[in-house]
Amino acid sequence: MPPTKRTQKKNSSGKRPEQINAQPSAQQPDAQAALPSSARAVVNAHAVARLRGGHPWIFRSDIVRLDQAAPGALLRVEDQRGKPYGSALYSSRSQIALRMVASTPVEATGYPEMLRYRIRQAIAYRERVVRDADAFRVLFSEADFTPGLIVDKYNDILSCQVLTEAMDTDWARQIALEELQQAYRPETVLERVEPRMRELEGLPPGQDRVLSSRVEPPKMATVFHLNGIAFHYDGSAGQKTGAFLDQRENYAAAERHARGRALEICTYQGGFALHLNRRCEQVTAVDVSAEALEVAERNRALNEQKAIEWVEADAFPLMRQFADAERRYETIVLDPPAFAKSRKSAEDALRGYKELNLRALKMLRNGGVLVTCSCSFHVSEADFLAMLAAAALDARRNLHVIEKRMQSADHPVLLNVPETHYLKCMVCSVF
Repeated sequence: MPPTKRTQKKNSSGKRPEQINAQPSAQQPDAQAALPSSARAVVNAHAVARLRGGHPWIFRSDIVRLDQAAPGALLRVEDQRGKPYGSALYSSRSQIALRMVASTPVEATGYPEMLRYRIRQAIAYRERVVRDADAFRVLFSEADFTPGLIVDKYNDILSCQVLTEAMDTDWARQIALEELQQAYRPETVLERVEPRMRELEGLPPGQDRVLSSRVEPPKMATVFHLNGIAFHYDGSAGQKTGAFLDQRENYAAAERHARGRALEICTYQGGFALHLNRRCEQVTAVDVSAEALEVAERNRALNEQKAIEWVEADAFPLMRQFADAERRYETIVLDPPAFAKSRKSAEDALRGYKELNLRALKMLRNGGVLVTCSCSFHVSEADFLAMLAAAALDARRNLHVIEKRMQSADHPVLLNVPETHYLKCMVCSVF
């Protein structure tokens, strides 16, 4: 299992993403043709039970019948007795065939305005919850009732991902583009493509591209700020839509409690390390990716911080090496990638998490601070806490929980949709 968040490869052509539309069209998109008004889906009792529980997904195996279900269409959802349960967007090839967007039936011709309303709601929510940052998640798919649409803001650049058939249409892109431009007036709006996710959703292959730009050539790089620290952003490189903005509030929490000598495992581009460096005597940060560490060093220099010891290495053997050398720390941060990509791999993932945490606990001095994270949805918070408790027993250490945290508020959690709660972050005192 890889001990780092790996960077996504650049466009194989080496050229900048294709610019498809320098300015949005003033013409209203023809959404009605894409959303037949009489389309509907009849679902079984299992799907109804999920809907009653507030979950927005209906799987293909739970659909009894489809009427006029064009790819990306808005469907009226009914049970087998004809009782309506709302409206959903249809994905013709995904195993998640229906994603609910309303708990009451919506006319297809009215959905474009509903999409505008959802986007405006999401923007207003970020205005309330985001502090000390000009980079944050603007749209978070199901969590913002915009299924398949993810948008991150990096100062004056917006980075988007489209992951469902309904959002992978000209009319949906145009609506999103108009609302985002009106709210933020970005220099550039990019669309980033994650091939594996598009394949799972049955979407055609695509490439990174520029959706709009106020300058020519399009601005592809910028500097953004989290908690008073500056970071480089390159829209033609990096992972998914860019940096890991979901850790923004956890960066600040780690800095509050950190002290002494600090070690960060899986630093990527230095998010935790740069925060620790403002408080700790000395910081060592480890990642397997030389490219990521190069960006991390550029970020350190950008902030004119004191030197950080960057180490390119696989975390597991390195921690064994550090432990054998009796290296000791007052603060250790563990921020590994998602070890569990599926439910079947959760058990193996927990073994990996336990090994990392066990070695960290053995290297921490009494009174030291452990910040340990998991971004694996398939590892529940309860399982993660049980793993941490078992690691503490094996290490013969005790833990006080200082803070139990999750992803930052711009990545909202819907209580009835457990998939939206994926990041766990524990801040503990070790003795």
